[in-house]
Amino acid sequence: MEISRSVRPRAIPPQSELAAVLAESFEHPDAKRRFRLINNLEELERALDYPWEKWTVFLHPAQRELVERQYNGPARVSGSAGTGKTIVAVHRVVYLARKNPDSRLLLTTFSDPLSNALRTKLRHLIGTEPRLGERIEVHAMNSIGKRLYEVNIGKPQFAGPQKIRELIQQAALDTSENRFSLQYLITEWEQVVDAWHLDTWESYRDVARLGRKTRLKEPQRAVIWSIFERVRSDLKAQELITRSEMFSRLAAFYAGNVPVPFDFLVVDEAQDVGIAQLRFLAALGRDRGNSLFFAGDLGQRIFQQLFSWKALGVEVRGRSTTLKVNYRTSHQIRMQADRLLGPELTDVDGNTEERKSTVSLFNGPPPTIQTLASIEQESKTVSDWLKARTKEGILPHEIAIFVRSATELERATAAAGGANIPFKVLDEKVETSSGKLSVSTMHLAKGLEFRAVAVMACDDEIIPLQERIETVADDPELQEVYNTERQLLYVACTRARDHLLITSVTPSSEFLDDMRK
Repeated sequence: MEISRSVRPRAIPPQSELAAVLAESFEHPDAKRRFRLINNLEELERALDYPWEKWTVFLHPAQRELVERQYNGPARVSGSAGTGKTIVAVHRVVYLARKNPDSRLLLTTFSDPLSNALRTKLRHLIGTEPRLGERIEVHAMNSIGKRLYEVNIGKPQFAGPQKIRELIQQAALDTSENRFSLQYLITEWEQVVDAWHLDTWESYRDVARLGRKTRLKEPQRAVIWSIFERVRSDLKAQELITRSEMFSRLAAFYAGNVPVPFDFLVVDEAQDVGIAQLRFLAALGRDRGNSLFFAGDLGQRIFQQLFSWKALGVEVRGRSTTLKVNYRTSHQIRMQADRLLGPELTDVDGNTEERKSTVSLFNGPPPTIQTLASIEQESKTVSDWLKARTKEGILPHEIAIFVRSATELERATAAAGGANIPFKVLDEKVETSSGKLSVSTMHLAKGLEFRAVAVMACDDEIIPLQERIETVADDPELQEVYNTERQLLYVACTRARDHLLITSVTPSSEFLDDMRK
């Protein structure tokens, strides 16, 4: 069976709607002085044919105002996929470097692949000013945390997830009063004890267990703490720490009377910053004006649990802005992907990101959602679609195939092979190759942009991933799994600029039903 759904075509966006969003930007006198304005769709289509790096340095006045604004505390820019948050972040760090010639700056994000992408964008922007780049460091959070820990505290030895699991399991077996499942204890450790770096019974007894709706009476907490106290003791005896503990120790270190290594910090994909990492960033920023600048999108949160930034001393209310203009994704793709999320998203501190008023600057063909009877039929369908795109003049390196996890990569490579298109399976460096189609898991999709994207293997039990669902400990954790899986699919779909194909083998993911509505 084949199911296909299209969005009703319309002129996009309507002139009145577009004018309302863009009037203050492109009609502003500063826009006419600094930028070549695009007057019609034909000009826009020609502009979109430029290489992606050309768009890296494009900045319209509304974005420029955010880049050059003076803030008296931490600031955050938000916006749905394609609205230019990362561009603003990169321009912001360069602007601060130019305005403060003796400063040291950090541009950071949550993963090595994304930090590599930021480094590339930064090179495009400051290619003629190499000395400027000498003062701007680009690192993933874990990388810069490890380096600063080694310099100031010592060489860390990390306890990985399997080690933590073994220690919790043994401590639980040795605690006769324990009635909690191993998975519940692991989640409690990850989201409460380790995340907040709780090191005493009193701190665990009194902590607000945000997001953990299972109520625990004090005697139950006492039993759980006896298990975690044993785990902490075992870690100490083996001279092991977790990455959360590393950032917590660094936060305490920089909270003292010691020099900080950076004057300004710009953080991309801030929605995936963890509790201990935010503490660390706050300690480095020391509440100085302009010292902390965040860019992110709650709709693309795929890793961390929600928590209060304000409780950790990072208050962005009054200094938070949502971008409304989408430059990267066609109206049809954006509208269909947005069906995976709500019209607005709100963080724990009450900051709201509205998505309904976002507009895209150009049209494209409607996305196609197809459910096939077999893997072989899916492979042929995607291969035929890829051949059609290349016949239209789209180059291999302008095309990508995304799947939920490494288990499904073979389905993606079979489709690329069936189309006789050279391909590259991306690794953690996320380096695309000219002349080759990119194949990747969805987790590596952030920061990437392609003219055409196929999202394959969206089957039931693949997304949301059944393995994750089977390990949840309570209803709130189940909801969190569904939210992050939904947002993961959103990330993959919004990597596409012009063409999007989503395929599955029956039975398909329930998320596809939401996209078809």
